[in-house]
Amino acid sequence: MLFETFTGILETLNVSRAVIDNWSELLFIGLLILFSLLTYWITKSYLLKKLEVYILNNKFKFDDILLESQVFSRTAQILPAILIYLGATSLPTYSGVIQKVMGLYLIVLTVYITDAVLNAVNSIYRTYEVSKQRPIKSYLQVIKIVVYIFGFIGFAASVMGKSPVYILSGIGAMTAVLMLIFKDSILGLVAGIQLSVNDMVRIGDWIEMPKYNADGDVIDITLNTVKVENFDKTITTIPTYTLISDSFKNWRGMSQSGGRRIKRSLHMDMESIKFCDEKMLKKFERITNLSEYINEKNDEITKYNSALDADDLIQVNGRNLTNIGVFRAYVQHYLKNHPKVHKHMTVMARQLAPTEKGIAIEVYCFTNDTNWANYEGVQADIFDHLIAILSTFELRVYQSPSGYDMQKMGCN
Repeated sequence: MLFETFTGILETLNVSRAVIDNWSELLFIGLLILFSLLTYWITKSYLLKKLEVYILNNKFKFDDILLESQVFSRTAQILPAILIYLGATSLPTYSGVIQKVMGLYLIVLTVYITDAVLNAVNSIYRTYEVSKQRPIKSYLQVIKIVVYIFGFIGFAASVMGKSPVYILSGIGAMTAVLMLIFKDSILGLVAGIQLSVNDMVRIGDWIEMPKYNADGDVIDITLNTVKVENFDKTITTIPTYTLISDSFKNWRGMSQSGGRRIKRSLHMDMESIKFCDEKMLKKFERITNLSEYINEKNDEITKYNSALDADDLIQVNGRNLTNIGVFRAYVQHYLKNHPKVHKHMTVMARQLAPTEKGIAIEVYCFTNDTNWANYEGVQADIFDHLIAILSTFELRVYQSPSGYDMQKMGCN
């Protein structure tokens, strides 16, 4: 109808029929394209601007994400394409070609818009706390693959002028090849389901996977990869399915428990270990954390030795306190009263087996602050204190001889 009207206008201008036949359709196509571009310009410059102002000034957040994902700007391209597609029906010669080209463009545009919508869905979902426990990015990527496959089938069918069923039958014959091409995606999908169902890893978890030099926080979980931001700010990319096939350490339990373990030892020079004499015991009784312990132990040992009728002139004949035993009791009491040590988790100072490095007193406890920097500070403060007071118990910490030690011994 539009083309007949346009042709009638040219005839009223006394244009020859031959010229009309050669140029009228081309001029109409040009005007149709110009009108479509004008429509797109008005939509983008006026309607989208108004919509953007409204979105940025309302209280909702999901529409801001849709705007940032370019869903509206991509959708605005549909109207000009439809106008050209419908206008081409009036052309007797070029209608088939134009409609096919516009049909292909609309297929590509539909895939393009769907991709933007799925990105927006993921971004909106990540604003909720549940997204850290149940990420859906890998599932959305599967949907994207399906959309792209169907888009390709529709595009190919339109180009060849065949039914999509014809293309699908050809793809069925290529199943083995497609399985090989999408092997990683299939493995990633299965792994993603297992990771999600078994709650093995979440965004924000601190994981360690030495095989891949990964030691840091999970920042993204996709269909094929898991991204880990290491503590040196490098990014390690791990195939998703390796989290199922290989072992890794997840520190989430530590974070959720509210306590972080300290397990560190002080190695004592065994030659500095001895029985406590009266002078040492008097000194230890003046230590706040030990006075009650010393009194109780003295009473217990006195009763034991009296019952045994032991000769107290030789200490080996009965029970006696040792400086390392008193030190261990002090460490135990010190840890239990430390404000940064978790009171509802294991608190222990234990003696380990003697080695070539001496005999070790191990501190085993948990801080009540899981922050890495704060944890290191608490641990350092504890051992600063313990090392500084060793001389009070007449103990020496073991360390390998240094050049300075050799000089003190007169060695050249």
